[in-house]
This record gives sequence, C-alpha cells and structure tokens, in this order.
Amino acid sequence: MKTQHCQVAIIGAGPSGLALASELARADIDVVVLEREGAAGGIPRHCGHSPYGMREFHRLMSGPAYAARLTREAAQQGAKIWLHTTVTEIEPGGRLLLSTIDGMQELQATRVVICTGNRETPRAARLVSGTRPMGIVTTGALQSMVYLKHRLPFERPLIVGSELVSFSALLTCRHAGIKPVAMVDSYARVTALKAAALLPRLLGIPLLLNTEIDEIRGGERIESVAVSDASGNLQEIACDGVIFSGNFVAEASLVRSSQLEFDPRSGGPVVDQYGRCSDPAYFACGNLLHPVDTAGWCWAEGMRTARLLLADLNAALPRTGRVLEIETASPGIRYFTPQRIRLPDAPLVENHPGLQLRFAENRRGRISWRGDKSIISSCSIRAQRERRVLLPLPSRDQLSECTSLALEFRPDIED
Repeated sequence: MKTQHCQVAIIGAGPSGLALASELARADIDVVVLEREGAAGGIPRHCGHSPYGMREFHRLMSGPAYAARLTREAAQQGAKIWLHTTVTEIEPGGRLLLSTIDGMQELQATRVVICTGNRETPRAARLVSGTRPMGIVTTGALQSMVYLKHRLPFERPLIVGSELVSFSALLTCRHAGIKPVAMVDSYARVTALKAAALLPRLLGIPLLLNTEIDEIRGGERIESVAVSDASGNLQEIACDGVIFSGNFVAEASLVRSSQLEFDPRSGGPVVDQYGRCSDPAYFACGNLLHPVDTAGWCWAEGMRTARLLLADLNAALPRTGRVLEIETASPGIRYFTPQRIRLPDAPLVENHPGLQLRFAENRRGRISWRGDKSIISSCSIRAQRERRVLLPLPSRDQLSECTSLALEFRPDIED
C-alpha cells in the first residue's frame, strides 16, 4: 500500500477546513485537505442563495460563489486538495487510511484536523411512521437536487422544522418554483430568529407551531401527512413531498470507530481548549464540535485553529500537566465544548470565544463555574433552544488550586 507524508492533514473541505488550510499553507506548512466529494466547499457549495461572505470577504455572496472563493484561496496559498478521497480509518499518531480512485492508500501526518461537520437527522432517526413513498428528503438533499442536478423532486412539499436551515429550504423551494404547503414545528416558537417567522407568512405559506408530524401516507409517491397539535387535534395535509430540516448531529463516524475519546452529549470528540483530541496528533474544528453554526463562524474557528496548530508544531502548546474534566449535572444543558481544560496555562488561547454550550429548551437563570468547594464565577443568562451560548473560561489563577470543575445551571423560579 502506497504511503505518503505531510505535516498537516485536514479531513473535510468545508469552510472551517479550507480556512485552516489557507492559513497553514500561508505559513509554509505542507497541508493536504481530504475531501470525499468531487468538489470542495462543503454545504455552501449547493446552497444557491445568500448571505455568505460578509465576515470573511465583506461582501454578500451566494453559497457556490463563497465555496469557490474559499477553495481558490486555499489552492493559491499552496494547500493540496485531494478530491474523491474518503478517510476510512484514523489510527494513533496521525496515520490515516484512505480510499481513493486509485485504490487504498496511507497518509502519515504530523497533525490531523477533523473537520467533517454535521448532518441533518433524516426521517428514520426521527421515528416518523407511515409508508415509504418517494419524495422524502433533507434540506441538504433538496439543495443538491435543485442547485447541482437541476431536478425538482416535488411541487408541493411540507417542511418540518423552523431552524435557520428550514428557512434555507424555503428559499431553495422559492428559487425552484416549488410551493410548500406548510411549515410545521413541534415547539411553540421558531428556533431561528423571531423575524424569520415573517418569511413564510410573506410567501403565503402557513406556519404551524406546536404541531408534530405523525404519519406519512401514500403509495409510490407521498399523498398526505397526518399532523397533530399540542391539544391532540389531528389534521391531514395533502402534499407530494416532505423536507426534514435541521435537528443536526455531528458527522462523527470516524471518531466513533477510532481510539479518540467520544463525547455522547455533543456527538463529537472530547477536546481541550485548543481543540486538541485525546490523541494529541488529532485536533477537531467546526461543526463536528458544535452542530450547528454558520459558515462564517466555522471559518473564523478554522482561522483560530490554524494559529493553535502552528503553535503546537513549534512545541508552544503544553502537552503535560493537570487536566480538569468539565462536569455537569444540569439536565437543561444539552452539550458544551471544550470538555476539558489543560493546566497550568488556561485559558491560553488569545481571543478564545470561551465555552460554547447549548440548551435543549428555552431557559433563563444563572450559570456558574464551581471549583472544589465554592463558586468561581457566575452570571445570568437567557438561553434559547439550539442557540449558541458563550461562557468565558475561568482564568489561570481561578483554577490554580482546583482539582475538579463543574458547570451548574439554576433556572429562575418562574422559568
């Protein structure tokens, strides 16, 4: 089996991976980006509407234009992008097993960054009953059909979900001349920004909140879906397709089958404040760690991770010392990242955004860092379901005597 070598291998050519590759290549690092698709760019590549690019390029761009520019800049800096290359196994010390159009190969890297992103939850994982007709897709599949293959999978679908990507599905339908019959969500308010609820109303599309999809009906194609509201009232909606949008999970199949520690809360790898995994040859970055954030946020994280990797390659990141595992017994917290802090130099990362956490429900209360015996720091927060919450990491002095570290959330009485 052919074995090649590089300084840094990046698994995934989305916004975080391409930003990371550009910065490393600019610093004369031998970097290889491994992408299983036939083109780089990640999800934006088949998201034909704007807005993209404001944070990165200070201009509004469509998804394909944004993906093309990220790819072009990485290549111009000297990063090598290997397309049609699937990483089938990650092994200790940065050894990767690859499946390519030329057969199986090995790649030995000094450092590896996993940027495999996330994916939407399909019908099967949502346990929606009924028949199995044609016309059931996720937003990603819909956008691939419309923007890349120029196909129309249906004419009058139902959209399930109210996350930002759900409204992206709505814009994709509008672009293709598809008229959704309704948007439904089991929660009482939209998950995206409140103003997003205006879009379906402006387009004459009913937005049904507190409503769940119970059953899909049809023969060869979908004929209708049965939905129920919070009071248990049933309604049948005629349609010819269903778009399951959002409810993102980390694309962590490589992590699950590897030697890396896995975090069941986030669905991704356990990392420290540098994004470093349990095997120090591996880092993780982007929506693999926190599904789901915008392309611009992931791009910025890729840029920051590049600076950390350069420090690590120059032996400027600590590899020994105490490690504090962050614990929590608060059921309202869905997940957080990083999951551990390496001492004595915490938080170490200049301009680090801090601990990122998400709540399963809309919550309001007080969140605290607790050391061995007392509260280190606390603040009031008002969190919305699936929205990013950033909490500053404790300082080096605050953690100097700690042997344990816990995250506590106390909801307000009226919450």
